[in-house]
Amino acid sequence: MEIDGGEPMNAYADLVRELKSLRKGRGVLAGRIGDRVGPTLRATCGVTEGDAPGAIRRKVSARLDELAGRLPEDLRLATRAAFAIEDEARLPLYQERVQWAAIRMDRDPRTVRRRVDEAINHLAELAVDVPREGSDGPSGGWRTIELHTVLTLDRPGPEVIERYRVVADRDGLRELALTPPLPLHRPDLDVRVLYGGTLVDRATPTLALPTPVDGGRVHDFAIRYRLPAAHAPRSHLVHVPRQPCDLLDLRVRFEPDAPPRVWALRGAYPHDVAEVSGSGDPHPVDEAGEIHVEYRHLTPGLAYGVRWAVEPADS
Repeated sequence: MEIDGGEPMNAYADLVRELKSLRKGRGVLAGRIGDRVGPTLRATCGVTEGDAPGAIRRKVSARLDELAGRLPEDLRLATRAAFAIEDEARLPLYQERVQWAAIRMDRDPRTVRRRVDEAINHLAELAVDVPREGSDGPSGGWRTIELHTVLTLDRPGPEVIERYRVVADRDGLRELALTPPLPLHRPDLDVRVLYGGTLVDRATPTLALPTPVDGGRVHDFAIRYRLPAAHAPRSHLVHVPRQPCDLLDLRVRFEPDAPPRVWALRGAYPHDVAEVSGSGDPHPVDEAGEIHVEYRHLTPGLAYGVRWAVEPADS
């Protein structure tokens, strides 16, 4: 999401600051709510100049509750309490709401305050990265029905091939702004269209469709990504979808003589995916040195894929 034409990192920092200001006092129940909601938060929540205080309160509460729904349970509760969205936590002071959450979470208030800070950072990240539902921004207008991804690491030139089936949400869809999987976001990435369109912007990358696609119509295309061998993915490959995605089917082929330990990541935070000590479900590697995982109903802004660690040679 682009806010007032600003850079995403500026919007992120502004949104964090405005959210930390809003949580003070009565949160979303504060008097003169229009003065408490900053310009970046207004853009995030769809607040307009003509909105009455009640409308501002409803829009901000609904948007924060929507974003909090994409967070783990403890951060979701911390968010709802901090901003007085939770009915039982509509207390006049932020410290009182922290104490209420501490009792509910069986944690001390200091831990809850850290959870609130963590939740605010994630809320801002999700708001900046993912357009509001109904947005007409460059990432809107389509959704992914199926995404089949294959990563091969057993050859001199590692590559990722992605086969998409997408459906248009509006008439006249002409371009698709694509998001390469992490960690392929590099200037030396070699991007090729295998079928289904023409690459018009390698930096984004952006796919121009052969003909405009109307709402409800399906379109198939495939992309190949290559990196120099020295920059092949070393620890993870994940998708962070910007549009709704119904299915991600992911296969990775490792070198069979050095199978790694593998963890499947479902709805992880993008900044955490490379951490070997982070969360994830152990996943077996078969005798061919391959893994196959499926994810359904992916949440935009969160990471889905795998990370791995090569066993030491003397283990």
